[in-house]
Amino acid sequence: MQRLTRETLAEKQAQEKKRLTDTTIKKLLICGGTGCHATGSIALKETLVNELAAKGLQEKVQVIETGCNGFCAMGPLMVIQPDGVFYQKIKPEDVPELVEEHLINNKQVKKLLYKNPVTKKRIPIQDDIPFFAHQMPRALRNKGIIDPESIDDYIGRDGYQGAARALLEIEPADIVEQVKISGMRGRGGAGFPTGMKWAFAQSSPGDVKYVLCNADEGDPGAFMDRSILEADPHAVIEGMVIAARAINAHKGYIYARTEYPLAIKRLQIAIDQATACGLLGTDILGSGFDFSVEIYQGAGAFVCGEETALMRSIEGRRGMPRPRPPFPAHKGLWEKPTILNNVETLANTPQIIQKGGQWYAAVGTETSKGTKVFALSGDVNNIGLLEVPMGTSLRTIIYDVGGGIPGKKKFKAVQLGGPSGGCVPEEYLDTPVDYEEIAKVGAIMGSGGVIVMDENTCMVDMARFFMEFIQDESCGKCTPCREGTRRLLQILEKICEGHGSAEDIEALESLSDVIRSTALCGLGQTAPNPVLSTLRYFREEYDEHINERRCPAKRCVELLEFRVDSEACKKCGLCFKACPTDAIDWEKKQPARIDNEKCIKCMTCFEKCKFDAIF
Repeated sequence: MQRLTRETLAEKQAQEKKRLTDTTIKKLLICGGTGCHATGSIALKETLVNELAAKGLQEKVQVIETGCNGFCAMGPLMVIQPDGVFYQKIKPEDVPELVEEHLINNKQVKKLLYKNPVTKKRIPIQDDIPFFAHQMPRALRNKGIIDPESIDDYIGRDGYQGAARALLEIEPADIVEQVKISGMRGRGGAGFPTGMKWAFAQSSPGDVKYVLCNADEGDPGAFMDRSILEADPHAVIEGMVIAARAINAHKGYIYARTEYPLAIKRLQIAIDQATACGLLGTDILGSGFDFSVEIYQGAGAFVCGEETALMRSIEGRRGMPRPRPPFPAHKGLWEKPTILNNVETLANTPQIIQKGGQWYAAVGTETSKGTKVFALSGDVNNIGLLEVPMGTSLRTIIYDVGGGIPGKKKFKAVQLGGPSGGCVPEEYLDTPVDYEEIAKVGAIMGSGGVIVMDENTCMVDMARFFMEFIQDESCGKCTPCREGTRRLLQILEKICEGHGSAEDIEALESLSDVIRSTALCGLGQTAPNPVLSTLRYFREEYDEHINERRCPAKRCVELLEFRVDSEACKKCGLCFKACPTDAIDWEKKQPARIDNEKCIKCMTCFEKCKFDAIF
């Protein structure tokens, strides 16, 4: 590849933009994120290429594998441009019909179009689908649009223009000032002002400084960073170049967990391409500035998402937090000034420098500027990746973008902030999502995981699940986290098993206060949040588990009797057919009966019964 200068970058940008916007060639944009790979998009792409060749259309139609499109629940999926038509859940056997009808006869294949889960109407155009219509993609501006393994595609979408401005047009102090003006706060969870962090590192003395990218995403239900890296790796690299220029660093590391093989693969391709083009390495764009990036693969320890633990891991030591101060901006990696930002923060940076801090600050709330990427999952129709302005309500995210709760079930709670977050009940669905407002209702913004729960969720068991995760992931360095979370988990398990007592509630609350006040790092300090939020909003469920030895959501196995309500039973036999141990007796037109001697309490009958006839 040719090394680029400021002038040749501008020329290439114009050339590639013209290619990307060429409407004479149809583009089949196939989602190539991990989710769609898992559901068969690789085979779909191969079948499409072969079918186009067989029909002699390979010169008129281009097949492009993009990164994550965002609508993960609908994979494998494809968008045909310039038509804008969105096809979902495509199987290889659908390809001949799709090619014949859409590409040759210019007719939409209705059975593959998106169907609104509420109205049941088919919606052909991607931008008209509510999941997309309510979004404002900025960090995700290139998702589902470009080939993530093509630097030319990225340059054609104004790629590296922010870096060029940072390197050749403005001073490091101006870079920091624009980031300050933008009001961007770190998207990794803590929400610390990015510009302030950079200013601290910029003013720290020393010839050696580092820029780190935290891609060690480990929250249950979180896949924001992975999706950005898979769809737009150059945006993160460009953000790191700008950050390096701002603080005069010449070495950067991307800390990515080994469980992200596709993201790591595409990151390495992007690093190699940027280096070959002179956008990384020595004398970037002829500016005289040097900066190189290396990927460091983490082993999947959740605690390594904490900045000091992450740095120790890169240094080759056990990933364990250390007390602060000193803060990393003064003494970080190898005791040198270091800035650490997460993937989403860095992906936003190029546009802030290119368009100005005021452009970014024009969106959002007074204290939380810009947009936020969320991974929406759980009991919701539209599972996927979304980006909305700060201040968007939880109701809009769950019902307008997410499509509401499937199966006509009732909403119960939404968990924000992963294991360090809290559960928010229905009465607070109109809460605007920003750092301060979410904290008021007992949750945190976190990195952006949103898990929706319906009426069948047991909130005591949910608290137990997150506490089990925290206990597994505790590094063990400090006693409050190591022993305190273990004791919280033991109490929650005791309650779920039907052996709880009134004193356990007081123990949960007092122990949570101690852990929050004395744990060393954010992992321990926020560990009690799921317990405290469920006690705050769902205390009656704890009381029913303790006083009545009953789980109202029918999820705690030890509290279930496994009997059939003969009046509620519809005599359908679904439970009988699903039982793996033949513990259910059933005859046509007769209610089922459960033999508790054979029953292993696997919950299969509960899941199959649609009429709540088993208790």
